[in-house]
Amino acid sequence: MTEQTRAGLKELQRLDEEIRAARDFLAGFDPLLAEVEDPALRLEAEVERTRSRLQEMRLEERRLESSTREKRTRIEKLQERLNLVRNVREESAVNTELDMVRSALEADERETLSVLDQIRKFELRLEEETSEWEQARAEVEPKQKELLEKREAARTGLASMESERSAFAASIDPNELRVYDAIHSGGRRKALAVLTEDGACGSCFSMIPLQLQQEIRTGTSLIRCEACGVILAAQSEEEREAEAKADAEAAAKAEADAAAEADAAAEAEAEATGDETGDDTTDGETPEA
Repeated sequence: MTEQTRAGLKELQRLDEEIRAARDFLAGFDPLLAEVEDPALRLEAEVERTRSRLQEMRLEERRLESSTREKRTRIEKLQERLNLVRNVREESAVNTELDMVRSALEADERETLSVLDQIRKFELRLEEETSEWEQARAEVEPKQKELLEKREAARTGLASMESERSAFAASIDPNELRVYDAIHSGGRRKALAVLTEDGACGSCFSMIPLQLQQEIRTGTSLIRCEACGVILAAQSEEEREAEAKADAEAAAKAEADAAAEADAAAEAEAEATGDETGDDTTDGETPEA
């Protein structure tokens, strides 16, 4: 594996990491959109339930109206029949049926009044819920639009990255690309790791045999870690310089932090000594002139 190939695989891995981060970022929009839409969706569901219940009550009202009309017609016919009876027995039978129909009619009329009252209440309730839903939707729409625009921009960016990745992958040796993709598709976040300064795998930190270390550093062939399976590559000159710079900055920061802590401790000690001296002067007797 030449220096050019190592650099190519490292760049490919950098692109894959950016693509993975972009996909994770894109996936994060779904819960955000659900959170924004939830209040309006819940109110919409309440409106639909109230509207459905109102429709059921109106159907019940029409059924009661039809039943009432039928009973009134039946009463009229019974009254006409009552005028045509020929004996007491027939008159008694007609009166009994007439009383039953009148009683049923009264019950239907009472139920109709109750249903009409419920319909009025549910109409008011539907009006209030619809108003709340429209208000919530008006508040949600700007936030929803902003999130949708950001998601679309993220999708465009991801498509651009994937296109760049495909074009770059075409420039890498097919056999080495096949190995890289096989490792990457196996679920590993990294398919390539840099050999550490002391000769360990940069992924699992298992020590690599000296002969293989030499082959990795000279780039004569593609070597994989026997422990974790990633492709191993030597550090480039730029990476070594960057690591040395980072180590120097970390050491300088640690030294500065230690000096600051020492100064703070010395200051605290000086203040404590001053307080003790002041206490002694206050508590002691003042000599006479």
